[in-house]
Amino acid sequence: MAKTDLIGLHHVTAITSSAPKMFDFMTNLLGLHLIKKTVNQDDVSTYHLYFTDDMGTAGTDITFFDFPGIDQGKFGKNSISRIGFRVPNDDALTYWAQRLADAGVVTDAIQTQFGAKVLPFYDFDQQRYQLVSDEHNVGLEGGTPYRQSQVPADMAISGLGPTIITVSEPERLGRLLVDVMGFTELDHQDGQVLYELHEGGHGAQVIVERSLILPDGIQGYGTVHHMAFRTHDTESLRYWIERVQNAGLHDSGFVERFYFQSEYFRAAPGVLFEIATDGPGFLQDETYDEAGVHLELPPFLEGQRAEIEANLVPFNSGEVTHD
Repeated sequence: MAKTDLIGLHHVTAITSSAPKMFDFMTNLLGLHLIKKTVNQDDVSTYHLYFTDDMGTAGTDITFFDFPGIDQGKFGKNSISRIGFRVPNDDALTYWAQRLADAGVVTDAIQTQFGAKVLPFYDFDQQRYQLVSDEHNVGLEGGTPYRQSQVPADMAISGLGPTIITVSEPERLGRLLVDVMGFTELDHQDGQVLYELHEGGHGAQVIVERSLILPDGIQGYGTVHHMAFRTHDTESLRYWIERVQNAGLHDSGFVERFYFQSEYFRAAPGVLFEIATDGPGFLQDETYDEAGVHLELPPFLEGQRAEIEANLVPFNSGEVTHD
C-alpha cells in the first residue's frame, strides 16, 4: 500500500434526536467509549459526540449531531442507508441478538451477506445498523474494546464494518469508488455490489445497492449525515484534495478539525464523503480519564464557551452503568 492510498473506513456521522439518549445507547448498551464530547464546528448549537474503541482509534468512530428542531429523516435511496459495525465472530452475533432483545431493541434475523453473518438492528430514532461477524475476515485489525464497558471483550464491537449506500445510479458511484478512490469491486449479491480498499477486509468495505423504487431519502434524525475514509496524514490528505478536485467533484478543500484534518466531497446525489487523517487524535487536549466527561472545545472555539454551553442541553456522561 502506498502512503497516499486510502486505508479504510474512518468514521460515520449520523443525526440523532437526543444526545443523552444516544450516549446511553452507544455506551451503556453497545459498549463504545464516548472519547470526545464537543460541538459541531459548523453549527455550535449542536453537540458532536464521538463514540469509539477504548483509545479513539481511527476506523472505530461513530459520531452524532443533534440539530435542534430537526424533523425525523426518511429512509430512501441516494443515501448512506445502513451503518456497519464489526464483532469478533458468529457467536458474538448470538450474544448481541439476545442483548439487544433484552433491551427492547428491534432486530432482524441473523442473515448472510457476502459470506459473513450479519445482524441488522435499529435504534430509538430508527437509524439502521448491522453487526458483521469477523469470523472469516482478514485485513485491517479492529480496535481495542472499551475497558469500562459491561460488554465482554470477546463479544465487543471492534470498529466500523461494511456500510451500505443505496443509490439510483450505482454504476456511477462504483466508477468513483474504483477509478478515483482506489477501491476494488469484489463481489455481487442480490442487487448489491461489494467494494474494498486494498484488501483491508471489513474495516475497508462499502456495499452499494440499487433502488429505483424507494423515494429519495430525506435527511433528519435517524439518518446518516456523511461517512469518512482514512488517510495517513496532512501530506496525504493534500494529495487527495488535488485528486478529488481534478476529478471535477464538488469539494470543501482543506478543513481543520483540530482532532484531525479533512476534506468533504459529494460522491453522489444525497451521499457526502469525507477523507480524514488518522491523527493527531482525540486525547491531545484531555486525559484518558477525562475523555468524554466534559464539553471539550478546540482552541478556536474556546472563547465562545459560555455562549455555546448556554445553548446545549447538559447531560451526565461521566459514569458508565453496568449490568
